[in-house]
Amino acid sequence: MNMWENYLFDFSFHSCRKQGGRQLGSSIFVMLMKPKLEDTYQHKGLRRQLIQLLREKGITDEAVLEAMNNIPRHFFLDSAFDKIAYEDRAFPIGEGQTISQPYTVAYQTQLLKVGKMEKVLEIGTGSMYQSTVLAEMGAKVYTIERQKKLYDQHSSYMFKMKYPNLKFFFGDGFEGLPAFQPYDKILITAAAPFIPPKLVQQLKVGGLMVLPVDEGDNQRMLRLTKLEDGSLQEEAFEEFSFVPMLTGKNR
Repeated sequence: MNMWENYLFDFSFHSCRKQGGRQLGSSIFVMLMKPKLEDTYQHKGLRRQLIQLLREKGITDEAVLEAMNNIPRHFFLDSAFDKIAYEDRAFPIGEGQTISQPYTVAYQTQLLKVGKMEKVLEIGTGSMYQSTVLAEMGAKVYTIERQKKLYDQHSSYMFKMKYPNLKFFFGDGFEGLPAFQPYDKILITAAAPFIPPKLVQQLKVGGLMVLPVDEGDNQRMLRLTKLEDGSLQEEAFEEFSFVPMLTGKNR
């Protein structure tokens, strides 16, 4: 049993143990009937090939590459995508959302310069894959999802015990999470029509925000640094294509 299978087993066991009585038996039945998630030698080999491809595309941050090599991306996708989960492309996850292309995940994370124990606010939880990469790198992650159906899936996140530093919230990304500010880093994983002012307020001085900005088919990736006077230093990078960042909560 490898590390990830250990966490899967522990999560299922503790979830069942909390039920008690008759529900315990039914919970175990559900656990046994649920398709087993496995991280096979084939998956690991495909993941190593993906990491090599990311290197060839210009990703140089070894901490980012190591985190992505440690995480079974196929666990975050429908089983129908199991054989192609390590192709460098996005896949649908429902509600008009996608799990980002691995290169995009690596690119944004590299720009963010994530440090251990830093507070990171992520806007757009989606499949939870990007959140998990940040948590694997040792950050304290606060992630917001506006789609209620996607957020409800987070309650069954299989690696809760492995990543107690990862917290999920249902809310409007434009509002952020002021209760936990200031943040060392902020990552937006949807196309923002403008730089959200409330998120700038929640970023600490010297902190970084990485986001794709524009309302067209393609968006320019920006990295913003908050200066002492509250202004922003802007750096522009490659163009990408993201789903739009929307206001409000979708129940």
